Amino acid sequence: MSAKLSSRLVGDVTVIDVSGRITLGEGSSNLRDGIRGLMAQGNKKLLLNLGDVSYIDSSGIGELVSGFTSVANQGGQLKLLNLTKRVKDLLQITKLYTVFEVYDEEAAAIRSFA
Repeated sequence: MSAKLSSRLVGDVTVIDVSGRITLGEGSSNLRDGIRGLMAQGNKKLLLNLGDVSYIDSSGIGELVSGFTSVANQGGQLKLLNLTKRVKDLLQITKLYTVFEVYDEEAAAIRSFA
């Protein structure tokens, strides 16, 4: 099952709920298209909820980094929420855990956006 995205607005923060697998092909392209689409609509504060992501591969990691860079280059912020142990371990192994702002609680993540 490839990644499925749904977005919702909490105040001025767009929460993107991701479920499934972020892998080479449809999964990572769904994530890329979702982030680009929201940015095109003027959403600058994005919170990726990865609580229902069962698996992420190197292509998916690449899309996270690409999305983070694209959002930052347009003056926005992309933060991560509810990482599963597997995804958290993967980000720590790749040293990307320190690049992203990661939260376990949605309310705290929402408040962190300035």
